[in-house]
Amino acid sequence: MKENFSYQFDKRYLDILRRIVAHGLLMAGAIIMITPFIWSFTSSFKSLTEIFNTPAFHLPFPLDFSAYQAVFERISFTTYVFNTFKVASIVTAGQILTCSMAGYAFARLRFPGRDFLFLAYLATLMVPGVVTLIPNFVIMRNLGWIDSHEALIVPFLGSAFGTFLMRQFFLSFPTELEEASKLDGCNPLQFYFRILLPNSKPILVTFGLLTFQFMWNDFQWPLIIINSDHNRTLQVGLAFLQNENYTEWNVLMAASVLAIIPIIILFMFTQKTLVQSIKLSGLKG
Repeated sequence: MKENFSYQFDKRYLDILRRIVAHGLLMAGAIIMITPFIWSFTSSFKSLTEIFNTPAFHLPFPLDFSAYQAVFERISFTTYVFNTFKVASIVTAGQILTCSMAGYAFARLRFPGRDFLFLAYLATLMVPGVVTLIPNFVIMRNLGWIDSHEALIVPFLGSAFGTFLMRQFFLSFPTELEEASKLDGCNPLQFYFRILLPNSKPILVTFGLLTFQFMWNDFQWPLIIINSDHNRTLQVGLAFLQNENYTEWNVLMAASVLAIIPIIILFMFTQKTLVQSIKLSGLKG
């Protein structure tokens, strides 16, 4: 009896210790991740001299909003935000449609060469993006899309990663559901729109959030393809707050804070669905 009680006590003690260690590691990781954002936020309310002469997390009082005012005076910030939102929204909607349809085809439809075609498509994930920069640029030039938003949208309307993600999720649906829909007179397209998509909200929202965030933060391709200021996207526009010899860090930090606000708002609205998607993916194993 005593040995059994001692065993249960030791097991409970070890469980508590594991939880303490796990939560401690998670808290340490969260602090490390959030520290640069806190420094950016506090620095945006300081003068250029105060950034390096005061503690990193010191928030001055009263708050100085001159850096935020300077952002709108020195670059076309609202234009950049509109351009980025336009490109990111269209690409997100396009990828959700194309990737979900492709994932459905690879997961539920049967046609010759399906598995080989999927593996070949998946193999494109192994190709670094830098390798395709020049071919894509040549294609955009031949199409006459240099310095246009079409060049930022059309090449990203499909995604091998999104197709793989959707396919794996759609494979989890029971075949009985599809067979029952056929008995009710649903063709494959009706099954996709009426049954599959309404029950795939968590994965669609998660993939949409990841795609929107990627396009919002994209820097390399817009830098190469866009030349005019009125077509420029946000991340490229922020780079123009720096010059070769001098950088006003408080202004740059203010612009960075403004740039991440839409992503934070979007995450707040989709947080519950995102957590639900993570839970579902964890239960599938």
